[in-house]
Parts: sequence; C-alpha cells; structure tokens
Amino acid sequence: MSYPVSRRFFLSATAATLASGAFADAPDGSLRPRLRGEGIAKKAVAGPEVIVANAKLGGQVCYSVADAKTGLRLEGMNPQTGTPPASTAKAITALYALKVLGGAHRFETQVVATGAITDGIVSGDLVLSGGGDPSLDTNALATLAANVKAAGIREVRGGLVIYDGGFPHVRTIDPDQPAHLGYSPAVSGIALNYNRVHFEWKREGANYAVTMDARSDKYRPDVVMAQMRVEDRTAPVYTYAESGGRDEWTVARGALGTGGARWLPVRNPALYAGDVFRTMLRSQGIDVPAAKVTMARPSGQVVARQFSDELHVLLKDMLKYSTNLTAEMVGLAATVKRGGTPQTLKESASAMNDWVRADLGAQGIELVDHSGLSEDSRVTADGMVGALVKVYGDNELRPLLKEIPLRDAKGRPIKSGPITVHAKTGTLNFVSGLAGYMTAHDGTVMAFSIFAADEDRRAKLTRAQRESPEGARWYNGRAKNMQQELIERWAALYGS
Repeated sequence: MSYPVSRRFFLSATAATLASGAFADAPDGSLRPRLRGEGIAKKAVAGPEVIVANAKLGGQVCYSVADAKTGLRLEGMNPQTGTPPASTAKAITALYALKVLGGAHRFETQVVATGAITDGIVSGDLVLSGGGDPSLDTNALATLAANVKAAGIREVRGGLVIYDGGFPHVRTIDPDQPAHLGYSPAVSGIALNYNRVHFEWKREGANYAVTMDARSDKYRPDVVMAQMRVEDRTAPVYTYAESGGRDEWTVARGALGTGGARWLPVRNPALYAGDVFRTMLRSQGIDVPAAKVTMARPSGQVVARQFSDELHVLLKDMLKYSTNLTAEMVGLAATVKRGGTPQTLKESASAMNDWVRADLGAQGIELVDHSGLSEDSRVTADGMVGALVKVYGDNELRPLLKEIPLRDAKGRPIKSGPITVHAKTGTLNFVSGLAGYMTAHDGTVMAFSIFAADEDRRAKLTRAQRESPEGARWYNGRAKNMQQELIERWAALYGS
C-alpha cells in the first residue's frame, strides 16, 4: 500500500514526528515520492517488495528510512518488528557513552603503592588499578612499568596486586558462542589486548612448538596464565577449562597443519594483565611475585598513570572494527556513571534501553548487551531510525560512523559515487544489518536501518557450527546486495 504526500501532510507529519521524537502510528508501507525532476522521473526504480523478494533470503526483512532533519518517514517494511540487530547495536552504545561520559572522556589506569616509599622501596603492595580502559595494550603496560621506575621505585616488599572491581566479571560476552572465538572474551574492570592471547604453532618434525604471548608491535611477552597443549585427536579442534585461575587450552593435532596463529579469548583478564605487567616490571629491574587479584579499590600513592585516547576516538575505532569488548566496557562505564551497579551485561543493557526511551524518545530497542553479539537482543527498524533522527542535529555520531562504499556490478567499490553512506554494519550467522545515514546526490540526508534475519535457520545451528556455518557467507552477500539496492532506490526517489 502506498500513501500520497501532500505539502499539508508533510508539514503536519513533520510537526508530529518532531514532537514525539519517534514514529508513532507511521504507515507500514511506502510513501509515494514527490517528483524530483525529469531525469529522475524517467528512471525506472524497482519496488521494495521486488528488491526483497529477489534477495531470496528467507526469514524476515525489516527496514525504515526517514528524512534525517525532519524525521518524516519516507518508506518502511515491517518497521515495528523486532529483529536481532547484530553489531548495529554498537551505534546505540556509542550514543549512550557519548551522552553520558562525553566525547572528551579518557579512561585512566593507575599504579598505586599501598605502603610507604623509602629510598625507592615500597613497603606494601604495588597495585595495577584498572579504570575500565578497553584499549589498554602491552605497549601501555610497558610504559607504565617504565614510569614506575622513573618514579624512583626499585623494590617492592609486598606483592603485585591487580584491581579489576570497577565492573562485574563476566566470563564471556555471549555464552552461546564457541569457547575459542576471540570476539567473545571475558569482561571486567581491566582489559589487555582486547582480552585476547596470541596462540602460534609451528611444526618441528613430528611435534609442534607452541607459544602463548601478549604480543604488540613492540613486544612479545610470553604468558603463563594461558597454556596450550596439543592432543592426538581430530575433533573437537579446541577445548577450554579453568584450572587454578589459569586458562587451560587443548588443540587437536589433526587441525594444525604445518603452522599458523590465531587470537584466543582470555577468561581471567586481571591475571592476564598481571602476568604481562610483572614481565614489564622485571624488564625495568623491579622483581615482584606473581600477581593476585582484588575487588577492593586500592588507596595509597599513585606512582604512574596511563590515559586512553579520548572517548570519541575509541568509539570511532569501535564502530570501524566492531570491537565487542570496547562496546561492553564503554556501555558498562556509562551505566556506572549514571549511578548503576550492574552485575551482568544484561542489567547494564537494560539501563541503556531505559535511557534510550527517556532521552532519545525511541521505542522498540531491547538490547541484552552493548555489542549486539547476543541473538536475544531485539531492535525495530523504526526504533533505530528514531534514535538516529533524534541525534542527527548534534552531529556527534555521524562523523564516527564508517563510510560504507557502494559497489559496481563487478563488486568493486565505487570511490566517488553520487551517494555516500555512513553507517554501522551488523553480521551474525544468517543475520545482517545496516543502520546510519545516507546522503543522496542532491545533499538530502536520510536516516535508515535495514535488518534481515533468518532466525529459523540460525536456530538449527549447533554451538560448534557457529564459527563458519555453511551458507552464512552466501546469506551475508545477498543481504548486502539487497541493502545497496534499497539505498539506491531511496536516493533516486527521495533526493531532489
């Protein structure tokens, strides 16, 4: 069903939309486009039903598109049906963090001496105090260790202690993911290298040499809190168990080939950070015992500090590389800043959902985490677009979104096309999303969201199949083609 748009309707709908901040009672169909000139009128534009049918995705397709300035919805299909948003949820998390923490916010990691310091000797403990920095890496720990030495410290009579009590300790972002996938690590008040450890193997005769390290572009410190053992089997490829606070991995010999490497998730972030920080302190001549973990915030003299980049820089990287850990940690930080004491990611996400309804006036956003990794989250196309319209005038989110290139018939990126898209992608097995802003050839800016999900097909996957199930790449490719066709349609019809 289509609806004609008169000037009177446009003005009244605009006023209503701006007043409500959402898409209350918006028509579930396409608004008939205004004429945009002879060239556009002559161009044949496929209808949305045809575009969606030709994609042959199965399951559900939902979308909404609106004028970014006025909020007038231009077109929609199943716009109020909730679907898994995948990583497009990170756009909501970015807004939450920006509005609550501020774009200039920096996370601070401290080294605290709990006892008196006399002639370079700390009588108590040396505490690495996590401050919720999702970007802390091995290079930063090396700098902190050097700054501890520069502060005149040469000996610690107590122990090395790691504080990670700022956030709850969550063993994995999504328990439904296979244990070895690096994009679902643990979350706590301290993180290192996105809570991933580097596993590398090389065949040496009939055996394999394996290493587990916390590498960066400058250092490759070995770690002892994560261990790997090669076992004579073909499946499963990996097994995981915790033993005495250590991450104990095994890998199937039959899956290793001649050599390779991958990042594995860390389940004990504080011990991981302590392991590496101990190595870095020793390289500065400061010998300390193996680290212990505390949930009590330390008091004492701060002897070294490390600041993250400003939040808007972290968020731009998060949206570009879709780092799940960053999303969870900045989301938790915002909830804590607002006075919350979440014990789980779901509790923090629920606080974020409440904020979205209260501050953005957007309905239909029900997330259970901050990254979109869980399939239990639900977002409507209208809800996402309502949030995007609400913040468009602030111009905070749009510059952080990645530019998504359109592609020609051969799949090559179009470098200087008439349409530009700044958006967040989202991909799970048999789930594909795209949400953000598109600019037509005439400069008209539209907020949009497109969600496709075949949840029945996804539900049939075993846990072991979730890394790379058959048909998932085909589905994602078809979904992306559909998204581009819809965007090109909107540019042709609604650009003046």
